[in-house]
Amino acid sequence: MYWAYLVHLSFNMWCDREATEWHGYGIYKPYLRFDETLWNDLVEEMARAGVNMVVLDLGDGVQYHSHPEIAVTGAWSREKLRQELARLRDRGMEPIPKMNFSTAHDAWLGEYSRCVSSPRYYTVCRDLIEEAIELFDQPRFFHLGMDEETWEHQRHYAYAVVRQHELWWEDFHFLVQQVERHGVRAWIWSDYCWHHPEAFVQNMPRSVLQSNWYYGAEMDTQDVAVRAYIELAQHGFEQIPTGSNWSNDVNFGRTVRFCRENVPAGRLLGFLQTSWMPTLEECRQKHLDALRQIASAREEVERER
Repeated sequence: MYWAYLVHLSFNMWCDREATEWHGYGIYKPYLRFDETLWNDLVEEMARAGVNMVVLDLGDGVQYHSHPEIAVTGAWSREKLRQELARLRDRGMEPIPKMNFSTAHDAWLGEYSRCVSSPRYYTVCRDLIEEAIELFDQPRFFHLGMDEETWEHQRHYAYAVVRQHELWWEDFHFLVQQVERHGVRAWIWSDYCWHHPEAFVQNMPRSVLQSNWYYGAEMDTQDVAVRAYIELAQHGFEQIPTGSNWSNDVNFGRTVRFCRENVPAGRLLGFLQTSWMPTLEECRQKHLDALRQIASAREEVERER
């Protein structure tokens, strides 16, 4: 079973302007927001918590050979990234690349976020996916994001674009193909299924790993997000459900219990935890709390076995 933790190298995935309506860390910055002292401590804490998979959100935090113009000031070199990936593997953790290609979370793409669905856009996406797979030495999975592509989620943005209907699916299938042609499995956030259930079941390849998410405290199946765990399993999708301590400290443990009771073991590959905080010193406690919740849930599962 995978016990995964999402860590952000880049945090440029939300608002593309200094919006007074936007709070927290979501506003785009032209420099890397990443404290290595905290990262070094998190590597050790993740290992102690029993984390065996680290999903690293790369964004514009790497100096890519294919598109160096994307990198922000302070971005890691390719060599630095490889060193850190090797360190994770040495500590028993499998690193997985993540690049979010949702138009609601692609500020990290810089100028290319403003040419979505064009030939230029497809070339850049193809190049970045190929390079990340090479840097991660043929990872097991590649997380493509693809969540929250709605007008509501972009209402404060300077540049807002929402792909709909067949165009969303055409672009999504293109991204999946770029991952799969290298022998890697695509992984996404599953919230598209909440509002487009029929299209999702009809068009979503069963090969794509699903991470449905719900961050509330009550696992009420009247909530479409909670119910989706069950429905995804019924339609034959494999899952790594996602919890978070972003809004409370009970969600992750309850997510693990709920999904182990309601998702067949053969379709439940593990769990992903995230604090939805940048890797910055002022967020240290939030990260440590999230990891303690992984350790607690993992120990509970081990006791039941």
